[in-house]
Amino acid sequence: MNRPKPGQDTSTELAGRLIEGGHTMQVRVYYEDTDFTGIVYHANYLRFMERGRTNYLRLVGANHRKLFEATEKEAPSFAFVVRSMKIDFLKPAYMDDLLEIRSLSKEVSGASITLHQKVMRGEEVMVEAEVRVAFVSEGKPRRIPEPLRKAMGADAENYPNAN
Repeated sequence: MNRPKPGQDTSTELAGRLIEGGHTMQVRVYYEDTDFTGIVYHANYLRFMERGRTNYLRLVGANHRKLFEATEKEAPSFAFVVRSMKIDFLKPAYMDDLLEIRSLSKEVSGASITLHQKVMRGEEVMVEAEVRVAFVSEGKPRRIPEPLRKAMGADAENYPNAN
């Protein structure tokens, strides 16, 4: 068995992988993710999708810590914030389910990114969302850093109908 060495960064293994047009990762449903009926509590899908978006950014080269350090000088107090979200809860997921979180780049503009996200169990779509994330600095919209815009924009342009 290949165990990581102490201090070895294994985050890319945990971050999922890039796919045509976006990113995919797996999430196991734990007891803490469910409500008293044993069904995934609706707000936890938001957490799963947030992890998907964060890992997508990480794998296209926008490590949050590095991005923060490089961007803080020119865009103080910057953040990515969810501007809007349209979400459809289609089917329930249960404890011990293995879910796939897909984050597909739909549109990249100057200050925002629109993603199509799906939470799936096998081929079944459990939850589907369209998420618009804005880049802000000191409470105002700002242009997304060029490297990130290019990386995600390439996905949106090359795979406009990826799903």
